Amino acid sequence: MPRSALARTAVVLAALALGLTGCAGTAADQDPTSAVTPTQDAGPELTGELTVYAAASLKGAFDELATDFEQQHPSLDVQPITYDGSSTLATQIIEGAPADVFASADEKNMQKVVDAGLASAPELFASNTLVLVVPAGNPGGVTGLDDLADPDLTVVLCAAEVPCGAASTTLLSNAGVTASVDSYEQNVTAVLTKVAAGEADAGLVYVTDAATTDDVDTVEVDGTDAVVNHYPIAALSGSSNADAADVFVAFVLGDDGREVLASFGFGAP
Repeated sequence: MPRSALARTAVVLAALALGLTGCAGTAADQDPTSAVTPTQDAGPELTGELTVYAAASLKGAFDELATDFEQQHPSLDVQPITYDGSSTLATQIIEGAPADVFASADEKNMQKVVDAGLASAPELFASNTLVLVVPAGNPGGVTGLDDLADPDLTVVLCAAEVPCGAASTTLLSNAGVTASVDSYEQNVTAVLTKVAAGEADAGLVYVTDAATTDDVDTVEVDGTDAVVNHYPIAALSGSSNADAADVFVAFVLGDDGREVLASFGFGAP
């Protein structure tokens, strides 16, 4: 029989209490001048493996979160996280990929997983906006979004079905620009890689991605604040390690998770 939702909730609450329990004993038994050291074994012992699928733009932050989480739960093996465009990940999950947790760069692709009966009640944990990037030194002389319509420039964008592509389409539409696009990529990392390598004169990526390399410069454009991607996360109903999935989601949503995400430039949900 599967565990009840009540039992899994108890596991999550116990994990969040990790490190908050004081040393055993009464005040009379303790030296009042010495500090009380929290215990490190108050939570459940998570074991087995945890498999996370996450949007490409989350790589830096989620690699750090996975390391921190594994250190807190040394009996748990967090597998190398699978990163790609959210639409690709959603398709893989729906087709049976053995994931425990899905973190999407938009609500649309998470909803596909929910509609397939593979997740419920996803929660938002971060937000992101776009920025126009050019190779370091801006050899193409790009000054704004209007330049993306220049057929003499090499422009690369995310494909429309992935979150960064949908956001790029909205941003350009709002600006009244029809871009002359040379290449559509399946995730934001591929766009950044081509621009950083000088294979493209310009592209649109998330601000968090642009901050990961010195090989691109950013060009300030209007309207980016009006196009915000909100990131949801959910434990998957087909998880083979439901307890670990629930606790990891709670960890990302908690103070430690928010601190790491903010350090990588992500906004509040």
